[in-house]
Amino acid sequence: MQNSEIIRIAFRSVRNNLLRTILTLMIIAFGIMALVGILTAIDNMVFSLNDNFSGLGANSFTINPKGAELSGSDGGRRQKVGEAISLKQALEFKERFEFPARVSVSVDCTGNGTVKHGEEKTNPTVRVVAIDENHIEAKGLEIGYGRIFTTQEIMNGGNKAIIGSDLVKTLFNDRPEKALNQVIAVGNVQFRVVGVLNSKGSAMNQNEDRVVLIPLLDGKRYYANAGQNYNVTVSLNDATQMEQAESYSIGLFRSVRRLMAIQQNDFEIFKSDSLVSIIKENTTNLRASAVAIGLMTLLGAAIGLMNIMLVSVTERTREIGITKSLGATRKNILWQFLTEAVVICQMGGLVGIVLGILAGLGVTMAMGGNFVMPWNWIVMAIIVCTLVGLGSGIYPAMKAASLDPIEALRYE
Repeated sequence: MQNSEIIRIAFRSVRNNLLRTILTLMIIAFGIMALVGILTAIDNMVFSLNDNFSGLGANSFTINPKGAELSGSDGGRRQKVGEAISLKQALEFKERFEFPARVSVSVDCTGNGTVKHGEEKTNPTVRVVAIDENHIEAKGLEIGYGRIFTTQEIMNGGNKAIIGSDLVKTLFNDRPEKALNQVIAVGNVQFRVVGVLNSKGSAMNQNEDRVVLIPLLDGKRYYANAGQNYNVTVSLNDATQMEQAESYSIGLFRSVRRLMAIQQNDFEIFKSDSLVSIIKENTTNLRASAVAIGLMTLLGAAIGLMNIMLVSVTERTREIGITKSLGATRKNILWQFLTEAVVICQMGGLVGIVLGILAGLGVTMAMGGNFVMPWNWIVMAIIVCTLVGLGSGIYPAMKAASLDPIEALRYE
């Protein structure tokens, strides 16, 4: 019996038991969907984070108060949270910084601003950030129309604004040239638009295009509050000098904070790749859990497939006897039933891969990330389906191959 004939008989058997095959196929498909979908979503979230933070560049880092968001412990003792960085400290650091790099000072004014122009109005989801002259370059932003703030506007205010592309769509009918020199109202404060940012996209529910940038002193004037923290970003001219720049910045900022030699740093250096590395490490367990869930589902599918194959062997005992009497060998019968099991698994795997990619795409889009085709997980799914097919089909195939042809022909 030739291999092509074995494959043809296997496909004919699958087609003759279509309903039973589909039910088993769908169990396998849902297992693969869980496996591929969750892993795809995780990978795309990590990719989106990495892509989003890369706007800072590999040559940038920020200085933050220690434990500003999460406070840790040291030997069972609670770590002290560092005080917020004041505008005076941020500007002093910027003025005294003599390393070959640029220092940007900014402050997050609000994350739920409402912007108006004429009769048009945005939803209250606009971020307002007060910046200096280095902020746009340090954050990887680009001016598409207009200009950046002058030094005088930054240090003295002036009620000027640079807006993101989403605001142009809402307020100016997607015509950025029309937005220049127009007056917008952010809450109860009016600003004149002097620049429009190129679209940067969104990641992890933070839309970089729904932002209003205002001069640093305007941020202090209109949005100052007790304990407000100013962001300090250092952008190096040469990325290979990162370690020297960090050491220099730590020493200088200790001086700015007036820390004594015996005092620990109440601030910390943060690099964009640090967070991505942490997230990648933490998603390892999540990936393992996803694989475990998928494999448990596939185990149930494998048991179901083995049961179906055993039933098929019993139902086709007479057929097996006829096939053997016509010259088929034990090996031919073995490969026929193994092929059937692998075919069912691969069909289920293909359906599961498509469903998994769609599920991963849906989660990624809902989270505002960027989708990347999970080729590695697709290959893994195909391999797993092949192994499941072989594992669940080997025993029924061996049972079918071991049937005595005479007894099989007498089976009713």
